[in-house]
Amino acid sequence: MSIPNHAQDAQDRYFMMLAIEQAKQGLYTTRPNPAVGCVIVQAETIVGQGFHPKAGEPHAEVFALKDAGAQAIGATAYVTLEPCSHTGRTPPCALGLIKAGVKRVVIAGLDPNPQVAGRGVRLLEQAGIAVTVGVLTEQAEALNRGFLKAMRTQMPYVRLKIATSLDGRTAMASGESKWITSTAAREDVQKLRAQSGAIITGSETVIADNPQLNVRSTQLGMPADHVPAPKIVILDRRQRLEHNPQADYQLCRQADTLYWREDNLTALLKNLVSEHQCYDVLVEAGASVAGSFLSQQLVDELIVYQAPCLLGAQARPMVDFSPLTLAQQLRFDIHSHEQLTPDLKLTLHPL
Repeated sequence: MSIPNHAQDAQDRYFMMLAIEQAKQGLYTTRPNPAVGCVIVQAETIVGQGFHPKAGEPHAEVFALKDAGAQAIGATAYVTLEPCSHTGRTPPCALGLIKAGVKRVVIAGLDPNPQVAGRGVRLLEQAGIAVTVGVLTEQAEALNRGFLKAMRTQMPYVRLKIATSLDGRTAMASGESKWITSTAAREDVQKLRAQSGAIITGSETVIADNPQLNVRSTQLGMPADHVPAPKIVILDRRQRLEHNPQADYQLCRQADTLYWREDNLTALLKNLVSEHQCYDVLVEAGASVAGSFLSQQLVDELIVYQAPCLLGAQARPMVDFSPLTLAQQLRFDIHSHEQLTPDLKLTLHPL
């Protein structure tokens, strides 16, 4: 295994970026598998490309090698994640690359899955194939934050989404909240849901808003019913919803809704990984639930959609969090900001 040198770096980065673009095509459909792309290059010309579309279907390397055919012999394969080395529902991709006769494999990053974890690279090198690891690693890993974190820590990647006014309010005192943000912001939330294995909400939100929390967008590049439905989790410590025949809410009609009655949110997140293979989790809830996740430092990414309006001091706050001193404040790094006319989308990472 080698580290990329300056002479080949520009070309490797270019073709790896194309492989990442391939991977993006499976971003909403591969769960619980990672989104992976592959590009086969012969004499600086792309001869094959592919992506992993869905769990149980062939991996990216298989599609790219089939596309390349005999031109894969002596070629370089660019893959956004280490080729698998084990037999699951599909054969090992590392062996497929060896059999196809490629001479070099460039990998964005190693797969932390214990079933792979460097074994794919070793198989390739033992077959005499040159392997380069570490090209556009950060960009490639951004596609699979949940999968990678779960494989490394047995915890999911948690995104907390909040829609708020300029003065940090999410609803009027009466509970009226439709709609603070624009259609463009709500459409963007659909993308967050589409890449989430589970959506967590609170019983208060269910009772107050009777939400669907489903994926229904027509702007995902595919029909919404092609996207695996996120598992719904309702925090129901007071058991107001589960086994309550009067709780005729949309989320309660779903047979696989998970009701969580414990206070331990860490246990919930670990359960979603180990029992349900939910690696990306989206929290869409009220101020109390949002405050709990933030104060317990369980949020990996805070996404705020801020509308250019003021709701006043009597409106409901975005987070139920009451530090007594500045030393107890929660601070964030602004990872990105985007204009979703007329709203502002802020993506923040805890410091």
